[in-house]
This record gives sequence, C-alpha cells and structure tokens, in this order.
Amino acid sequence: MIAEALQYLATLALTGNPHRRYIRYSVNLWSRAGRCSKDWAAHEESCKDAIRTAIAGLSQRRTAVVLGAGLLRDVPVEELAKSFDTVVLVDLVHLASVRLWLKARGFRNVRLIERDLSGYEALAAKEAAEPLGFLRSVPYLDFVVSANLLSQIGRGVKRRYEAEASSWMPADTVERLIAAHLRGLADLPCRTCLLTDISYAVMDRTGKVHEDVDLLHGIAPPKAKAGWDWPVAPLGEESRDYQIVHKVIATW
Repeated sequence: MIAEALQYLATLALTGNPHRRYIRYSVNLWSRAGRCSKDWAAHEESCKDAIRTAIAGLSQRRTAVVLGAGLLRDVPVEELAKSFDTVVLVDLVHLASVRLWLKARGFRNVRLIERDLSGYEALAAKEAAEPLGFLRSVPYLDFVVSANLLSQIGRGVKRRYEAEASSWMPADTVERLIAAHLRGLADLPCRTCLLTDISYAVMDRTGKVHEDVDLLHGIAPPKAKAGWDWPVAPLGEESRDYQIVHKVIATW
C-alpha cells in the first residue's frame, strides 16, 4: 500500500488536472501487473512480437505513435526508439515510475502526451466522434499501434455513461465509440497495429467457464493475424477458486 500511495502522489504532481481522476486506475493496474508479472509475461511478449512484426519491412520510420502506452510492459519501447526518429506515447496518465524509467534510459526522441482517446466529450457535445482525428496533424506519421486500449475505452465509457446517467448521450454510446476507434485506425494512411482483448471468461479450477463477456459490445474487430489468452486475474488474484482469462487478438 505504501508503494501505491507513493506512486499516486508522485504521479499526481506530474498529471494535468483533467486527467488526475484516472490516476488511481493506472496505479491499480501497475500494482496488479507487479503481482501477476509471471502470469502476464507471455501476453506481454506476444504483444511486443506483434508490434515487431507490424513494423518489419517499413521503408520509412520517422514517427511512431503508441495509443494507450500505459505501463509500457507490452510495448518494445527501446526498439521503437532506436528504429524511429520520434516515438509519441499517448495515454490519459503516464505514471511517475514510467516517466522515471524513460528518463533513466535517456530516450531523447520519446514524447509523452496526455489525452482522452475515447471520444466521449465530442459525443456529449453532439459532434462527430473522431477520437483519432488528431493523428492527421502528426507530421511524418509512419506507424500507429493501439496497445490493449480498445476494451479499456469500452469499460471506461460504460462506467462514465452509467455514472452520469446522461439523458443527452445516445443509448449506444459504448458501441459508437468502440467503432469510432476501429474506424479511425482503418482510415490512417500509415501502417497500424491493433492489440486488443475482445472477451473474457470466468473459469474455475477445472477450466469450466461460468461467465463469458464480450468486451467489444457486439462490434466486430478486424480479422486477427494472431491471438492468445491473457490470464488477467489468475487463481489467487481475485479468488482462490476462479480465474479471469481474456482473449487477445493482434492485427496489422
């Protein structure tokens, strides 16, 4: 608890006011990632391998953007920094520990941007939801990866929609914004890589599935080129008798 509190306070001082309310979610993820590092290792390496495959053969490597950079555990940042002139890491929150890690390695070509990538505010203002529209103004953009972000957008939007009980928000807000993210990626004039968990199953010790949840709310993702299971909550994390396993896909 002390480490989490220190992480929170250090990050609070470095985070803009609009995004401070999200710090605790990032700290909770950081804490779980530390506890479950062995169980998450294969997932993280598969994500890195997908990104490596996606950039293979790129003739130009000027600017790369990572959407949902998060803890950087699933992104080969060092390789991207060596391969591209500029690497832009985008997320709601960049933890103090992540900033310190980047600084310690002296990555002079890595930039951090705090940004809400959901598109919720635009939809609330009755505007077209183009959450990735800002990428059109990024010069010399050659590669974009959406790193295990899409389902988090869905969860965050659903939580906000239900909490605000906003009569002016469309009933299919979650579905619209998930689709907008996929459409935004597809419309980019550069190479892209999508990493996302698409569903999760609650399983007991025998492997019997007790619950199966669609994380994309009925929106069909692009055809996968790779896929694997990610034990987000292995046995003992949330329950002695049940584990939560996410199904992940990658496409580029």
